[in-house]
Amino acid sequence: MSESSSNKHFPVSWEELHRNAKALAWRLIDKEPWKGIVAVTRGGLVPAAIIARELELRLIDTVCVSSYDHQQQREAMVLKGTEAAAADEGAGWLIIDDLVDTGKTAIIVRKMLPKAHFATIYAKPAGRPLVDSFITEVSQDTWIHFPWDIELQFSQPIAKKHRGA
Repeated sequence: MSESSSNKHFPVSWEELHRNAKALAWRLIDKEPWKGIVAVTRGGLVPAAIIARELELRLIDTVCVSSYDHQQQREAMVLKGTEAAAADEGAGWLIIDDLVDTGKTAIIVRKMLPKAHFATIYAKPAGRPLVDSFITEVSQDTWIHFPWDIELQFSQPIAKKHRGA
């Protein structure tokens, strides 16, 4: 889905992202003793840092998968895998991402680390079955604007946007 084809826009503030990442940490704290976190870059970096702090985890690795430019999703490309977590198929590891959308990235990361626990802040219906834990579900036609991608500016009321006024 591209941003331009989306009817719904959901801006996320830094405070909201922090609160939701902390809520995700609460969900994960009793799951098992975690070996570490694998953050899916770039979107998973900030939530992973918050969750690592809350769970007192120091071992953080990354999986680098590129599937978006600003405007739309495209074919996913693996730019960097992980060796430490892959040694035992991800058993005992947390995979953290900001969002599961269509599931293209999640499928790739799941193949790399099939025994890891995959957790995201946001989940859309198409990708939701691919993650083990998430905090908020949004509709498939919603474009989430993360705080690192937006600046403060005037926004039209939803009713005006919806009617095209």
